[in-house]
Amino acid sequence: MAGTAGSSGLSKGARITGESRERIRSEIRQKYESGASIRSLAESMGRSYGFVHKILVEADVKLRGRGGANRRRRISA
Repeated sequence: MAGTAGSSGLSKGARITGESRERIRSEIRQKYESGASIRSLAESMGRSYGFVHKILVEADVKLRGRGGANRRRRISA
């Protein structure tokens, strides 16, 4: 894996611009809209959560809410 990160083939932390960024934006958008989580996308690409989140925002993707249990308001007796 010497110097490459995930399936993108880019060096970890490398700045991504131009056509590469457009291609990655399209790929991330498609996978996210198909149900992948930001965290799983970040891990598979070897990038940070923040990077993937930023790419999705740039792509005007409507982000899903957080998962997990919701807190319920206490009902007074």
